[in-house]
Amino acid sequence: MSTNRDELKKRAGIRAVDYVEDGNFVGLGTGSTTHFAILEIGRRVQEGLRVTGVPTSVKSQKLAIELGIPLTDLNSVDHLDVVIDGADEIDPAFNMIKGGGGALTREKLVALSATRGVFVVDPPKLVEKLGGVYPLPVEVLPFAWQLSARKLQELGCTLQVREADGKIYETDNGNYILDCRFGLIDNPPELEQQINLLPGVVECGLFIGIAQTLIIGFEDGVDVRHRP
Repeated sequence: MSTNRDELKKRAGIRAVDYVEDGNFVGLGTGSTTHFAILEIGRRVQEGLRVTGVPTSVKSQKLAIELGIPLTDLNSVDHLDVVIDGADEIDPAFNMIKGGGGALTREKLVALSATRGVFVVDPPKLVEKLGGVYPLPVEVLPFAWQLSARKLQELGCTLQVREADGKIYETDNGNYILDCRFGLIDNPPELEQQINLLPGVVECGLFIGIAQTLIIGFEDGVDVRHRP
């Protein structure tokens, strides 16, 4: 019988916490795989591990509080020792698409503050080229989101504004997300730069040069890979 995806995610999430050391400041990502990592951090905190977390979303913040994980914010520290987060897609060069959970801006800020970026996935997230499965999320200001949408379309994508419960979805920052389909992305670093220069764009879900360690939950165990 095949192992279900939640079990694979759990394996990867638990293994990622081995990179957390006593006294660390830890970025707490957002998503279904990272959820298991936060649960494991909470368990180890109850056993005496001393860490301080910086959550990337209100959802992760609430979970950490429930588990008794001490928290701070990014403005109160000059760096993080490690961030544990997930990805929607990751290619062989460790370029990623993130933001399916809507937390891409805070996720990127936290990840860029961390000395080590540990990312946890299950096998379907591994792709040869980004953009073939998931759309690329772009967080934009509501004030002129349609202008941002037109500028994004000029770069060659089709897009739709993200909705939830029949209305426009708002991020924890109060912004909108445009889910953009560019097809297979040949040059992720270049596209990231092009998007982030557009008016009204807060951040895009391309994460370049951030992941250092990739942990994948397979049916027969956990595989740890390092960025080439």
